[in-house]
This record gives sequence, structure tokens and C-alpha cells, in this order.
Amino acid sequence: MVKIVLRAFLFVVIMSVAIQNADAQKNKQKVKQKAETQKYSTKSKKAIEAYEIGMNDFQYDRFQKAYLSFETASKIAPEFVEAFLGMSEVCRELNDYEGQIANIKKAVTLDSTCFVPAYYNAGVAMMSLGRMEEALEWLDLYKKFSAGKRNSRNTDELIRRAMVIRDLMSNPVPFEPRLVSENVATDYDQYWPSVSLDEEELVFTMLLPRDASAFARNKNLPRKYEYFHEDFYVTRKVDGEWSKPLAMAEVNTQNNEGAQALSPDGNFMFFTACGRDDSKGSCDIYFSRRTANGWSTPVNVGDNVNTPYWETQPCFSSDGRTLYFVSARPGGKGGMDIWKSQIVGWRSNGVPMFGSAVNLGDSINTRGDETSPFIHPDNKTLYFSSDMWPGLGGQDIFISRLNDDGKWTTPRNIGYPINTPLDNNGFIVNAQGTMAYFSSQRQQPDGRNKIDLLCFDLPQSLRPEPVGYIKGHVYDHKTMKPLGASIELVRLEDDQKMVSTSSDPVTGQFIVTLPAGYDYGLFADSRGYLYHSQNFSLPKSQIEQYHLNIEMAPIEVNQKIELRNIFFDTNSADLKPESEIELKRLAAIMKSNIAMRIEIGGHTDNEGKADYNQKLSERRAKTTADALVSLGIEASRITHKGYGQTQPIADNNSEEGRAKNRRIEVKITSLK
Repeated sequence: MVKIVLRAFLFVVIMSVAIQNADAQKNKQKVKQKAETQKYSTKSKKAIEAYEIGMNDFQYDRFQKAYLSFETASKIAPEFVEAFLGMSEVCRELNDYEGQIANIKKAVTLDSTCFVPAYYNAGVAMMSLGRMEEALEWLDLYKKFSAGKRNSRNTDELIRRAMVIRDLMSNPVPFEPRLVSENVATDYDQYWPSVSLDEEELVFTMLLPRDASAFARNKNLPRKYEYFHEDFYVTRKVDGEWSKPLAMAEVNTQNNEGAQALSPDGNFMFFTACGRDDSKGSCDIYFSRRTANGWSTPVNVGDNVNTPYWETQPCFSSDGRTLYFVSARPGGKGGMDIWKSQIVGWRSNGVPMFGSAVNLGDSINTRGDETSPFIHPDNKTLYFSSDMWPGLGGQDIFISRLNDDGKWTTPRNIGYPINTPLDNNGFIVNAQGTMAYFSSQRQQPDGRNKIDLLCFDLPQSLRPEPVGYIKGHVYDHKTMKPLGASIELVRLEDDQKMVSTSSDPVTGQFIVTLPAGYDYGLFADSRGYLYHSQNFSLPKSQIEQYHLNIEMAPIEVNQKIELRNIFFDTNSADLKPESEIELKRLAAIMKSNIAMRIEIGGHTDNEGKADYNQKLSERRAKTTADALVSLGIEASRITHKGYGQTQPIADNNSEEGRAKNRRIEVKITSLK
């Protein structure tokens, strides 16, 4: 099993273990106070002089010089406890946890109660090394020696965390990460992946040197703004392989762009940018749409999402309606919280308008930081990172599922070694729920650390609900030119809108995903055209992938559409309740075209006697016409006729063909 340190960065800021960071200044002050207020454990003036020189360097963060002075003091006076404690603190500052523990052991061997917080520090260091049993031993000793004394450290919470980590590490999950592609990997850091539903397009953030020649000379340049900036790159599948990544020149600037999220069809993108002229605060979320000429000029998504505080890490749901994001705004549960906002309309320039942001609540957010949300296309499974829910140290990745009552389940750690004692985030899962993508810092042959894009097969226990996806194209029925159309998918059993999206006006393409196990109706609308409808099922036993070509009929006399979501009981003219969805749409298009007059035509297959089929088709056509009248359409605008089995559109020798022949059609008879 491969063990990888998972770390994905929005702006590539390398952080130390959270617990140690919180205590850094306290530890330093404790050591200083001991030097000032307590007698030393040695009488050697030379050793004390060396120690005090080290303390001065330590206070000014000259750690290497401080260590040499402490080491000199310990050699002059091997009984000098404070010198070993000083070396342990330098090691802690330098993240040398092995050295920190070794020096603490020497100090407490000389005097077990000289500096009681050292036991706590050793416990934290052991946790950083992943040695939980030893960490618990040191923390128990700290509790023993500090009993009855004022203790500002939440030792019990740390012990509980160590026990959680121990249990996670003793029950590892299958984890075999690999590079996304050798074609994609470069000499630069790559992180924050987002992938389209069909996994044909992958967008990610790349950290680029401002001076490539300087980077070539020194690949260990500090990851700071003066040396690097972030840009978007995209790679696409060609013959099953990822292509060489290309810069998204229309969106990229010399400033930082990062933490992007594609819409399900890849036609628009939300991302984070900082310090722009139209910014509401430090970092805001922006929107860009794919056009015939590339990506549109990014637009700030507005006040309901962006505030004077930090907003970042957007994720757009596959239903085409909800934006999840991270914000530090007031009114949350802690530092960084996960919020969501729904699209309430579209501006004339094609930019979405969002409603008020809603906090995901106590089920997800804590008094700590929750970041990098990813809502799977099942719209029920949320992956996110947190430094407060029980984990291995820094930010761990968690999974929570949305119940039928609209509440999130208690987040569950996705396990070790996917999570590590360091920060883990930027985690996404493909539509099929089988593959996870993330970014990870890995050591290179030249000794430096670099962030790469990796993927791995997601364990079964961490997979979302099964979904199917539909990939289609919309065309003009007469010219076969691609059309931009609004696409809605409705769950037929309860008329619940599941997806709202649109086809690309240049290519006519759209991609949507849906939870399996339901019957759906699809409706396509485009100005100047009759709407298109059809229905299908997505069984849970077999995840279907539909490929549709939708031909839209212009609103012209004699044009026809088939009402594919009109349903009758067998041998009956009684409409089923789920037919109401289709009828309302037909009524709406007639109300918006008040001169339109139509004929409702009923058709059957050739099963049974022709006379019976003729009468059944007539009754069904009349029932449909009457239903339209009940929805407010004047009876004078509607005629109805039964055609029986005389106008088949498919072969009656198969059940599939007979099902197509059993239909209700609408024909425009007049537009005057």
C-alpha cells in the first residue's frame, strides 16, 4: 500500500501541524520564563553563558545558531536539563520531531518534573510522526505530572484525537494513488482538479514561475507571490489519453486564479480570484462561460455570494442550481464555513443571479475550519475537509450524505492513508463514483517537494449513490444546425425538478447526471421552437448512459411534436397523474403563442382489432384535449382526432417499436 502525504493548496501555503502551531509561542515563552525565573540545573558558568546566547538567538528565530549554543552548553554540562529542552524547542520549530523527542527524553531522564509541558510537547510530536500509542503514553504522563495545576491545554481533547487517529491508522482503507497522466505532469506544481461529467475534460490550477530562467536555476524558490502566480490549465481526452495541458488564456491574468469548479457539462466555470478591481473583498468568486471564441470575460457573481470577507473554493451542483463555497463571513459556526446559494435567475449577459447564502449548519460546520466542498452528481454525497471533526491532525477529508429529511449525516473520516497527519483537501469524485482525483505533495529525485495531480480507485464504502448521465445534442429539425436550448429533467413520480441546464449554443451539446432508480421526463425549450419531450428510466441495477439527439421543430404550420410524457393505463383513455407535467408545458407554450391552434392526434400500435384501436385513439385524443382546456386553453383553439394504427412510426414487430407507435401527437394547424 502506497503512503502519500495528501496536500492540496489554494495558494500553496505550506502549514505546520495545527496543534503545534497553536502552542508555538507559548512554548517559546515558557522556555524563556524558565531561563529568567528559575535556578539552572548546572553551576557551570560557561554552560550557562552558552545557553543564554542560545536563548537570545532562539527569541529572534535564529534557530540553527541557537541549537549550536544549546548543544555546546549540553556538552560542557551533561546534567544541564535546560540545554536539552532548548534543543527540543529548536527541533520543534524546524519540524524535526524525532530530534525534539530525543532531547525531551534526555531532559526528563535528568529531571522528570523540571519542565512538565515537555511531556505534552512530546505527545504532540509523536502524533506528528503517526506513533499514536507512544503519543498517548506521553500525554498520560503529562496529565499525571500536571494534576492539580492550572492547565490551559485541552489535554483530554488531544488524547481523544490521538485515540481516533490510532483507530484510523489500525484500519487502513485500500489506497493506490497514481499520476493522472505523464502527459499532464510538468515541472511545476499542479493542484485543485475539476473534471467534467463525462471525464473528457480536466481543468486544474498550475503554479507558474514569473521568471522561468530563475526557476530553472533554483527550483526551490519560495512559493511566494513575487516569484510565482497561479493560472488555469485544461487537458482533454484524446483516444482515451489525457492531452498535453493548455493554458486558459481568456481567464488567466498575472494575478492568481485558482480553486475552479466546472459546471456538469463543462460549459461554464466558477473560480476564485483575489485583488481584482471589482472585488467585494480580499478574494471573491467569479463566473466565466464557454463561447464560440473561448471563455468569456470573468464576472464577479455578486453580493449574495461575495462579501468583504474571504470567499473561495466553489463547487457547482450537477442539478445546475446550487453553488457551494467557503466563506469567512460573520454568522458562521467557526473560522471558515461551507455555505450554499441557489440560482434565482439569469442576467441578460448570461451571468447567473444567486439568492441569499445559507450556512450548511452544525451537521457540517464546526468552530474550526471546513473547506474544499465537493458535492457529487448524486446531489446527496458531500466530501469536504475539516480540522475539527475527528481526524489525523491537520485538515482531513470527510464524507456526509443528505438524508431524505434534508439533514446531513454525521461526517465520517474517509480513512487512513488517504488522510494523513498533514492537510488533505481538493478532493473530487467522478460521476460514476469509482475514481477520486486530488493533488499531493511528493518528493522528487532532486530532493525537492512538488505537488502533482493523482487519482485512485475509490473504496466501495466511500462511493456515492449510483447515477447515470445523459449526453446529448440539440438541433434545428429542418436545418440540423446546433441549437442553444434550456433543458429540464423532472422526476415523474412527484414532479420534482432534478436538473436545470442548457445546451451549448455553438455545439448544441449538453451533459446532465441523475440518480438511478427513477423514471424521468426530459423537456427542451428554445425560443421560436416547439418544445421537445421524452421519458426514460434509470434502473439501479444497471447504470445507464444515454446519448440523445434532440431535434427541435420550428413553430410553423403543420409542424408536429410527440407528447412523450402523456401516460394512460392499458386499454384506457384515463390520463395518469404524471401526465400533468407534459400538459402544463403544452399549455404554457400555447399561452405564449396566443394565435396558435393545434390538433391533438391519438395513435396506437397494431395489437388487437383495428376498430377497437381506432376508438381508443379517439378517446385518448379527446381526453388530452379536455385536459388542456381545464388548464385554461380555449376549446376553440384545439381539435382532436384518432388515427388508430394507421400511421406507425416504428416497426410493430417488436415491443420497442409498438411502444413508439402508442403516442399522442400535437400538430400546429394555424398561427393566425
